[in-house]
Amino acid sequence: MTFDVTILAPHVPFILKGALLTAEACALALVGSLIIGLLVAALRTSSSAILSRAAFVYVDLFRNIPFIVQLFFFFYGLPEIGIYIDAFTTGVIALSIAGGAFSSDVIRSGILAIDTGILEAAEVSGLSKPVIFRKIVMPIALRTSIRPLGSVFINLVLTSSILSTITLNELTGSAKIVASDTFRPFEVYAVLLIVYASLTYLVSLAIGALHRHLNRDRMPDVA
Repeated sequence: MTFDVTILAPHVPFILKGALLTAEACALALVGSLIIGLLVAALRTSSSAILSRAAFVYVDLFRNIPFIVQLFFFFYGLPEIGIYIDAFTTGVIALSIAGGAFSSDVIRSGILAIDTGILEAAEVSGLSKPVIFRKIVMPIALRTSIRPLGSVFINLVLTSSILSTITLNELTGSAKIVASDTFRPFEVYAVLLIVYASLTYLVSLAIGALHRHLNRDRMPDVA
């Protein structure tokens, strides 16, 4: 059998629709995981032992349970207790929660790496702890954590392929359907490899640009 990608031409709109669905789910999940990561990192570094312990349990729990098990629990388990969520929303929520656990660890490391002298100077200046955290701690932590967060976000994009297991026709789900219709799995999954590589490359470029923007005052000028 010869390699003939043109045979997929009639199915390109369907595959593109799945790719757009993947991009939409990932974009929402990236925002969700970042918000959750920020909140959990703040709790883990708080002076409250109860809040810190609760945040630790959340991170430890969701980092050590396979994502597909989490996904199945939300999609197939919750309806048993009367909670019904559509496949797309379930996928975004599951990705956000799982990604938030990893993001919080990265952001927490950024917080702990901040020079204590900066915080002491802010306290001496009369700034309240909430203001110090919002205006000083978070900006510095995000600036130092953006590259490691990029790895978390790229992994989130790759993990999104598992959403096809809950009847969501995102990129991988669409590819499965096309492969079964055309009986040309080699061409279909070759295209799938390229599309996922392109998506993660775009995320990598965006993270690199954001890192340069956030650290522009720390980079030496090049003549």
